[in-house]
Amino acid sequence: MKVKLLLLIAAMLLTACSFRGGLARVPVGLEPATERSIFFATTRQTDRLPFGSLRSRDSVYGLVDVSIPPNHKAGKIEWPNANPDPQKHFLLANTEAYQSGADLRANINRALAAKKPKNRDVIIFVHGFNNRFSDGLYRIAQMSHDLNLPGVAMTYSWPSAGNPLNYAYDRDSALFARDGLRRLINEVTKSNARNVLLVAHSLGSLVTMETLRELRVSGNTRALNRIGGVVLMSPDIDLDVFKSQADTIGKLPDPFIVFSSKKDRALRLIERVTGQKNRLGLLEDVSEIAEYDITYIDVTAYSEGGINHFPTAKSPALLKLLGQVPDLERALSADGGRPGLLPGTVLTVQNATTLILSPVASR
Repeated sequence: MKVKLLLLIAAMLLTACSFRGGLARVPVGLEPATERSIFFATTRQTDRLPFGSLRSRDSVYGLVDVSIPPNHKAGKIEWPNANPDPQKHFLLANTEAYQSGADLRANINRALAAKKPKNRDVIIFVHGFNNRFSDGLYRIAQMSHDLNLPGVAMTYSWPSAGNPLNYAYDRDSALFARDGLRRLINEVTKSNARNVLLVAHSLGSLVTMETLRELRVSGNTRALNRIGGVVLMSPDIDLDVFKSQADTIGKLPDPFIVFSSKKDRALRLIERVTGQKNRLGLLEDVSEIAEYDITYIDVTAYSEGGINHFPTAKSPALLKLLGQVPDLERALSADGGRPGLLPGTVLTVQNATTLILSPVASR
């Protein structure tokens, strides 16, 4: 009875954070607004949009041009309703399907060639628990737009049920999804990208770490060495599991950054429901991961209201910091960071660095 009650509470909290719509196209006769091109790979079972929650052992690849409304507010997704309007909502302006991973790579190279050499990075976003295809797609489009990311953005959509009561299904799907992400990383790291950056949220962090581990175990050092940085946001990974993964991977991609919040109510509920505490995204003391070269960023001060499970993508100030990810390691210094970095306290324990962010007081 207690577990059932906790599940119901979790369902209410996880669905109350915001209204979520589905995918909708720009209506015929209307012009799209600002467009962001997002490549995608998915192991969701179907052959066309919108992809569902069933699992597929094969990967599907493609491109979606997302129309972002002119009144868009940083950190927010303006979901479409029954009357989609490009002036008000995130919408699909154009879609393309590719026949293979090689076709995906060829189109990524085409997109990279249109950019300046210094902007030829590829960012792969791996969504978290309780996400549909639309959630991951619109989230990376939102972050790409708000950060004005100069490189190529893409999403790996693994078969989450998109239902807050299906945590067990999602955790199994996260393990199932390793092969699909491995195939994607293999293709992207063979492209002409200058750097390949992995950004994962929640349970997507488990998918990401397991995939990095498999690359090491399989001896695919070529792909592993081409990864230029990893960001885990609110990672839903047991600490002991993470340590085992990191030990196997060996030298972690640099930089390796973890965003956490002590007010993350979603991870607290997951701890209670599963009976497994000590999640990587809820560490009280960085000394627990001191042996690893990790930058651990505490964003508790920016976590206000709701479940606080994704403050990094929803706070304009934190989005600015996320935009500095490629240079974040160089930005951190003994005096708390160079000018322009969000203010905070820097603590170093062995190899790990903690940055406890503090908002600037208004004057």
